[in-house]
Amino acid sequence: MSRKQNGEIKIEDITIVDTKLSKQSMIGTSLGNAMEWFDFGLYSYLAVTIGKVFFPEVDPSVQLIYAFATFAVAFLARPLGGLFFGMMGDRIGRKKVLTITLVMMALATLAIGIIPSYGSIGIAAPILLLIARMVQGFSTGGEYAGAMTFIVESTSDKKRSFMASGLEVGTLVGFSAGAGLVTLLTFVLSSETMIDWGWRIPFFIAAPLGFIGLYFRNHLEETPAFKAMKKAEKEKNHTSLKEIFTSNWKQLLICVGIVLFYNTMTYMVLTFMPSYLSVDLGYGETKGLLLILFVMIIMIPFVLGMGYWSDRIGGKRIIKGALIGTLLLGIPAFMMVGTGNTLIALLGLIILGCLLTAFQGSLPAMLPSLFFTNVRYGSLAITYNISTTIFGGTTPLIVAWLVSATKNSMVPAYYLMTVCLIGLIVVVLFVKETAGRSLRGSFPAVENASEIDEILKNPHEALWWKEEVKEKKVNGSNEGVTGIQQEKVKNIR
Repeated sequence: MSRKQNGEIKIEDITIVDTKLSKQSMIGTSLGNAMEWFDFGLYSYLAVTIGKVFFPEVDPSVQLIYAFATFAVAFLARPLGGLFFGMMGDRIGRKKVLTITLVMMALATLAIGIIPSYGSIGIAAPILLLIARMVQGFSTGGEYAGAMTFIVESTSDKKRSFMASGLEVGTLVGFSAGAGLVTLLTFVLSSETMIDWGWRIPFFIAAPLGFIGLYFRNHLEETPAFKAMKKAEKEKNHTSLKEIFTSNWKQLLICVGIVLFYNTMTYMVLTFMPSYLSVDLGYGETKGLLLILFVMIIMIPFVLGMGYWSDRIGGKRIIKGALIGTLLLGIPAFMMVGTGNTLIALLGLIILGCLLTAFQGSLPAMLPSLFFTNVRYGSLAITYNISTTIFGGTTPLIVAWLVSATKNSMVPAYYLMTVCLIGLIVVVLFVKETAGRSLRGSFPAVENASEIDEILKNPHEALWWKEEVKEKKVNGSNEGVTGIQQEKVKNIR
């Protein structure tokens, strides 16, 4: 068999990824994600203060619920943003859309810091806050799905999970920076000063950070997978929303099921926990903030480690282990958090944080790999944001309400375990392992030429997704074929 051609794959079909550009892609997209989670960190850690500033007429016992309600309502805009920016990203490119979303996020964050208090303009204050949060939600709808898509399409198959885990490092760094800034201000300024004007400072800082991220994104190149797709298309053939739902409904449902446990865990640990510690468990506002901040810093190397091992032993195996670990350790971890002993509580938080890092290191690479190139951004953005809106962004609100209604501080553990049980069923029964394999609809991507011979010796494994293409064609759909050369698909046997 010729090294240059074996009837299915030619050397020129295989993408040799520029390592330098791949690293730049990770940094550029991670900075945007850091910006997004810097905003989330600010809002989450200032939830108690925001409740007092914008809802002073409400009973103090439910001010936190109102503040989290504003946080959750903004998630209603995420599916719309996902639909709008996702479809746009599959048509005009990933880079252009990610630039737009970052600018919108930065401006909306700045706007929150400018809004007058309820005491100054009355009911208009919470309305303006809600509008700003909706703009944040709309832009975020296209941001994270686009960032995941951009990274997995810009890196080699064998390092996809590790490189994509950089997104979640951005999450933790951004969240830690926002949380650390709020913690510092809370320590330095009095409660009265924080309510008067101190809470605005972090939002003023966030805007210039966004434009720094914009500078880096403008210097990125479009992904090789998207450029290959456009080169292969002989005429414009934009996939419709109807085709996405009719031809990819299985992958859409799987994605929703994965994001269910992923974001519930994320928002439980990073967003709900600070207020849970200070309001429900009585740790004190500063101590609660410091505990979560310390845990997030510890999580950063674990995320990269999980990404590294996902590439080697498989992301599916890592995720199953973490889901089972949550079912076994969820109750003990929350019991430790509720003891009132700082060291024991910290250990309980570290357990939850380490379980979360397994998802953060594996899923940013797995989720985009569920879809073919020509529908990847749109399909992922739509389903990710629908699931996040229903199950993720509402987690702080639902759990805060359940704790208030039941007077049971263990409710968060039961809620989290239920979601992870559903997730375990989805992963075991429906998720295919994609670590180290080519993306659906793309030929393999390697880091150096020495890997090419191995691929040419086993072309059926390299094009593992070919059976899905056949199935779609049998069912009368051409979905999934766009982005690869049509004559090569015919040669697949």
